[in-house]
Amino acid sequence: MKTLVIGAAGQLGLAVVARLAREHEVTPATRADVDLRNPRALHAFVLDRRPQAVINCAAFNNVDASEEDQEAALDINAFAVGTLSRATAELGAVLVHFSTDFVFAGTAATPYTEDDLPEPQSVYAQSKLLGEWVAADNPRHYVFRVESLFGGPRTRSSVDRIVDAVRAGEPAPVFVDRVVSPSFVDDVVDACSHVLRTGAAFGVYHCVNSGAATWLDVGREIARLLDRPETALKPISVRDVPLRARRPQYAALSNAKLARAGYPMPSWQDALGRYLNRRYAA
Repeated sequence: MKTLVIGAAGQLGLAVVARLAREHEVTPATRADVDLRNPRALHAFVLDRRPQAVINCAAFNNVDASEEDQEAALDINAFAVGTLSRATAELGAVLVHFSTDFVFAGTAATPYTEDDLPEPQSVYAQSKLLGEWVAADNPRHYVFRVESLFGGPRTRSSVDRIVDAVRAGEPAPVFVDRVVSPSFVDDVVDACSHVLRTGAAFGVYHCVNSGAATWLDVGREIARLLDRPETALKPISVRDVPLRARRPQYAALSNAKLARAGYPMPSWQDALGRYLNRRYAA
């Protein structure tokens, strides 16, 4: 499949390009190739390349900065997606767009499903939800909600920061009251590849590793896997950190729909173990 990857230089984009190149004719595109804030140029860029699928990994993902630079957040997270949606629809191509757990309010007690009502609490979250809505202008679209990503080439995630602190015996602040579904980039990209290859039903999917955890849980699992003491972990509350934008406190996502589409995701513990074994085993 002739596939155009937008945002190919980021954490997710690099992994998508590396994985899909095994079975697709992949054209990577970065900000040096096309300006996402120029709708006319972006539209022409897609039409000129005539892809069968466009995978949009680009995002303005600085949650706090979005509160100040609302125009940039909307341009990249929403309006550019609308342009991609219209261009791919003209070509009869598939659009794959990545969204976020932040579209939910974070007041649930069990993992959110795709049927739960979004209730964004920040400019960033609002821009991402709008991006989901305009992606649907192309009936042949997939929206993959992802969260708390770790892994990927040349990236530094929350997991890596905790690992470095635990290995060095230095303080590692970890939230005790924010619940997430930590997700390995490799597993997310493999799931995306499966959905494209099998032609699963179009729509929204929660593409996360299975399970829910606080960041303290994640830190403890890292310490266990590295056979290091937990003393470096410093439990803190979200309330203790001055953040400009609100975060969903309970943000775990259910991936049952993805499993029904034929791709059951491994647990976050399994994913974390594979990642640490690959990157940090020595």
